[in-house]
Amino acid sequence: MSFKYTPNTLKKLEELFEEAKYTVRFEKGNFTSGYCILESKRVVVVNKFFNIEGRINALVEILHNITIIESELSGEMLKWYKALKEQPEFASVGSVQTQMDL
Repeated sequence: MSFKYTPNTLKKLEELFEEAKYTVRFEKGNFTSGYCILESKRVVVVNKFFNIEGRINALVEILHNITIIESELSGEMLKWYKALKEQPEFASVGSVQTQMDL
């Protein structure tokens, strides 16, 4: 699977979180890692000052840190999620703070 840093990819990631019953918000905040996860409320907050690449990297990093119930995903989204999780370069995504557009 090829992965591109486009607004379309960002939208697809947001849809993945929505199907997994997580709310994605882009807000201003003092996050040391560039994002915050409120697991009990199923809310993910990403620094709004990130560029597209930073936002995508943050959401991919979050995917590796939360538990997604695969039965909540539609067939197409489940297929994309599994392909995304198998990508070796995304298993070692560095801190998204370095991706921030200053």
